[in-house]
Amino acid sequence: MALTSRISGILHWILDYLLTWLYPRSQWGWKSYVRKTGTYEREKQPLLKKIRLMILFNPLMEWIDTTHLMRLHLHNNAVDAGKKEGTAQSRKEIEKFVRDYEIDMSQFEPEDIGKYRNFEDFFVRKHKKGTRPIDAPQDASGAVCVADSRVVVYGSVAESKKLWIKGLDFSITNLVMDTELGKQFANGPVASFRLSPQDYHRYHCPVTGTIETFRSLPGDYYEVDPKALQSKVDILTRNKRQFVVIDTEAFGKVLFVAIGATEVGSVVIHEKYRQPGAKIQKGDEIGIFQFGGSAIIVAFQPGRVQFDQDLVDMSRRRIQVAVEVGMSLGKAASSRSSSSKTAEAPPSPPGDLSYADVVDQGKTK
Repeated sequence: MALTSRISGILHWILDYLLTWLYPRSQWGWKSYVRKTGTYEREKQPLLKKIRLMILFNPLMEWIDTTHLMRLHLHNNAVDAGKKEGTAQSRKEIEKFVRDYEIDMSQFEPEDIGKYRNFEDFFVRKHKKGTRPIDAPQDASGAVCVADSRVVVYGSVAESKKLWIKGLDFSITNLVMDTELGKQFANGPVASFRLSPQDYHRYHCPVTGTIETFRSLPGDYYEVDPKALQSKVDILTRNKRQFVVIDTEAFGKVLFVAIGATEVGSVVIHEKYRQPGAKIQKGDEIGIFQFGGSAIIVAFQPGRVQFDQDLVDMSRRRIQVAVEVGMSLGKAASSRSSSSKTAEAPPSPPGDLSYADVVDQGKTK
């Protein structure tokens, strides 16, 4: 008996060691095409989180995600996490986080992790000046990526629901809880940005214009991982969110929605941009997320934008594109010309498939 117990203990120790060793050295998240390097990689994600997502967001278990108890748990978890990361004791988490996620601190200010007061302060760290140049900053006919994130773009909400966002009731109207406003963007193009915990969590304006409307909507804190978005749970229209409508000369009206997710205790659009009439330039910092993953939806009115071709091609193949804030997103439809800068279509990924491809293969078996 003693020998059996000892063997069992050794096996458990080996398993724990392997999981601990594998996590910071392997990429367990979904595949992305990295626009900057032209290569494919998987975002880093804890293995246990991956397993949890697989269990919760599958057809047999999705009903649990919509229960009152689950929603209450998510809310309380987000609030508790926010309080914890704001304590001085949370500073000790920073070094391991930087190491595990291989964050290049030379791109941030301050670069020295010892200068952050707590984990929350580190989480909303700023980029060093010049590390994220804004594409054609004086050209108001160009739109830019709003965050260091993974993005998919679609010509309409209908296309995004067919290929990416599977929530039963996802629509712009439900996203903003306003029928009249929803109608203005109902059939227009959408860009969906997803941020992981290791990403820079300040977000920036995609276009140049004037703030027309600000609104804050209460909600839950579901995951925004692709596995969750591919479920029938209406993640994006149930999570806490804030949005602004930006009136522009080049694009007409543009809807910018910041959406909280698991462990995000706060979604904050800066006070100055909550005021109707406030002027804003593309690339201006518009707000922050506190600890956790999060998402942003940018919606355009029909016929007003042409997304960059590389983003379109990858999105149709249901592969996210890893982008940096300030990179080109697209051009106003009326200003697109053969001479405008458009990235070439990326090559097909080597070997394994995207998550959505795996899901579809499973459906046909």
